[in-house]
Amino acid sequence: MGRAAGGAGPIGVTEVHTTARALAIPAIRAVAVDLAARVDFDLDSIDDLRMAVDDTCARLVRLAASNATLSCSFAVQFERIELTAEVEVEDMMDPLPRGSFGWWVLQCLADEVTALVLPGEPGHGGRVCIILIKNALTPGLA
Repeated sequence: MGRAAGGAGPIGVTEVHTTARALAIPAIRAVAVDLAARVDFDLDSIDDLRMAVDDTCARLVRLAASNATLSCSFAVQFERIELTAEVEVEDMMDPLPRGSFGWWVLQCLADEVTALVLPGEPGHGGRVCIILIKNALTPGLA
């Protein structure tokens, strides 16, 4: 991967689509770590990203409809990685408790976290999407 001039625009996008099962999470986590290392994230930021990706995927796997696909897209930019992870769900009732301790921890691990609940056709569930952004340098280490 090359570096984008001035940090503008994505260097590349890597997508992973897999069955929404806990068994797939270590592979997705490994992709995140590899991408972060390739764009010179510091070790603390790599570890934070690893834990944030792990938590995000675990949350979505727990919500997933049977036979759903977990889709993860990593947009890599100079000193920044944006993960968009989503899964189909059957039950739309409060799928992401954003006031929980776990959600707070996720917000501490990433620099930005956004959750979207996209309703499907009536009676057919929908999609849940978590977008997180992690910067290359852990605050306070500059």
